[in-house]
Amino acid sequence: MQLGISIFPTDYSIRPAELAVEVEARGFQALLFPEHTHIPASRLTPYPGGGDLPKEYYHTFDPFVGLAQAAAVTTTLEIGTGICLVVERDPIILAKEVASLDFLSDGRFLFGIGGGWNHEEMKNHGTDPTTRWRLLDERVDVLNRIWSNEVAEADGKFVKFGPMYSWPKPKQVPRPPILLGANGASALERAVRIADEWMPIPARLGEAGLAPWKLRLETLCEAAGRPPMPINLYGGTPSAKAVDQYAELGVKRTFFWIPSVSRDEALPLLDRLAELIPRSGSHVR
Repeated sequence: MQLGISIFPTDYSIRPAELAVEVEARGFQALLFPEHTHIPASRLTPYPGGGDLPKEYYHTFDPFVGLAQAAAVTTTLEIGTGICLVVERDPIILAKEVASLDFLSDGRFLFGIGGGWNHEEMKNHGTDPTTRWRLLDERVDVLNRIWSNEVAEADGKFVKFGPMYSWPKPKQVPRPPILLGANGASALERAVRIADEWMPIPARLGEAGLAPWKLRLETLCEAAGRPPMPINLYGGTPSAKAVDQYAELGVKRTFFWIPSVSRDEALPLLDRLAELIPRSGSHVR
């Protein structure tokens, strides 16, 4: 199992490039940045974590800008979105951003995607929250077409455009791995349909934990005629016991959250988390 770090990189915390260097130096496999394009002043949608929306949601950098910095100062570290709000992004521009970052990082990009939770934020992008998952499915299909074909076009319900060219193509073939960040009743079916890997938040899997979900996912993959799907945990418990349990369940990657703090505060947190790497059997490729 590989261990990674996830953080909201903000205008008041350790800079993305500085963080990436330190994460790679300690032997972590990957670094993920989340996304919120903005936070509407109208706060009608409740924060899934409960209570007030944390400060970092208002201050986070654009993930692709931050990840470009991270890629430029590292050589082995995988960099990715955790998660990219595909339902809030123009798919033609997004295809270009993903392909550019994957190409310039020599194929180190992990494309974590999701449908989001903040309804007001989606609506500001012209997205209907009630149909966002169908929109996500269609936009992922469009992204694949752009990356895989010299000439791509779309004539769907949500995305329409005539024949067009778009380069560069991703370094990874046929594209960077898609990690679906979603919990809920339909998450597994959607992961099997559109993604390469599943990335749930373990705290939202229920009292029984990951095991029954893993079994269900294996059943769905078998029915679809595809091999078992790798599982990543987004926000794993940073303890030796938890890491041992995750490894026993065959988890591919576990990402630990660190808060949006200064360099001086972040480095000791990374040091403590790095103590778990030997237990995981993680290695830098």
